[in-house]
Amino acid sequence: MESVVRDVWTARFWRVFGTQAFASFGLFAAVAGVLVLFWPDLFKDQGWIALVVILISVLYGGWRAWPRPIQTKYGSPETLIRLVRGDLFEQQGAHLVVGVSDTFDTASPYIAMESVQGKFLQRVYSSDLARLDADIERELAAVEPVGPIVGKSGKTVRYPLGTTITLRESSRSHFLVAYTTMDAQSSASSTTDGVWHSLSELWNAVRVGSNGRKVCMPMIGGGLSKLSPVLPSLDSVRFIALSFMLASRTRPVCSELAIVVPPQQYDALDHLEIQAFLNSLRPS
Repeated sequence: MESVVRDVWTARFWRVFGTQAFASFGLFAAVAGVLVLFWPDLFKDQGWIALVVILISVLYGGWRAWPRPIQTKYGSPETLIRLVRGDLFEQQGAHLVVGVSDTFDTASPYIAMESVQGKFLQRVYSSDLARLDADIERELAAVEPVGPIVGKSGKTVRYPLGTTITLRESSRSHFLVAYTTMDAQSSASSTTDGVWHSLSELWNAVRVGSNGRKVCMPMIGGGLSKLSPVLPSLDSVRFIALSFMLASRTRPVCSELAIVVPPQQYDALDHLEIQAFLNSLRPS
């Protein structure tokens, strides 16, 4: 309810409301004008009709502008993008995406336990660090590293940015994509170019490993990646959606992409702006 109230008080809501309400009123006025040409006295002493028309126009404008679930279904390619308020790890019947660094570090202090990667260790692997590391090493065995990081603590072998491995658990796959670069001080960073490349590699892996099923992923660019100043939350959603749609037009990626956002961040986003952007990705 709080997010709906917030949406109602945005300039975009009132702009859409005003446009649709006036369009509706204009249509009624045009029809009435034509009728009066043939029956001049049709609306004489019928002021109540104007009130009804105004009420209908206001209701129609409110209906068209009222906040709805943030999603857009596309026909070419046939897919769906949704923005979801909630917990990434509580999404049912979907594969999950988890962002990691190019060294695939898994332990504190190299990753924050409150981050998506930290929660992945706790909730998917029950904090069994040895098992997670063993699974990661098995999948990375076929990937050529780009070299070691001299002087770094923790894991020191660096893999190409965009490296994506798939960890399978029952019917669900977890796609771990490296979109940040670690330095010798164990500080992760990235750039918009690096994230774009990493997303492209991620979609390639999702095509192969998702079997066309729904995929859920968090926003990117926050936390230790240090991208928040150049890729804030709203732009992060746009960035992911645009990358996904461009990749899907080349070759279908999956049936649905859900960008899952924690409640506090979700409520702070401009929902109508995101919906307008998703709609704009439909082929013209």
